[in-house]
Amino acid sequence: MTTKHEAPRLDLPWDQVAPGGVVTAVGNSETYVTGTWRTMRPVRDEVQCTQCLTCWIMCPDAAITVVDGKVGPYDYVHCKGCGVCAERCPVNIRQPHSFTGQMGKVIHMVPESDFENVNE
Repeated sequence: MTTKHEAPRLDLPWDQVAPGGVVTAVGNSETYVTGTWRTMRPVRDEVQCTQCLTCWIMCPDAAITVVDGKVGPYDYVHCKGCGVCAERCPVNIRQPHSFTGQMGKVIHMVPESDFENVNE
């Protein structure tokens, strides 16, 4: 069944227009796959992570899971690759990153193209 969409009426006063962008049902963001927007992917060095949970707290998409009180796998279906987790990570690693081989923080942002042939 197709729904006919009409152009918005521009001749109505503001108080007679139906509000837009209103979320009427809870939990509906689960159904939107937003991970396809990502160009950069966060990758965490699990061995050097101190489990401070700062990345989980700061993630605006709730794409970092917590399992048994520890950082779990990323929810890459919803992660948009904003990099907030990597930016806010307070832990400087002491060994080269397990994925990138570079120094820096526990979480590194890696081009999504590096994962084109890797199963999640």
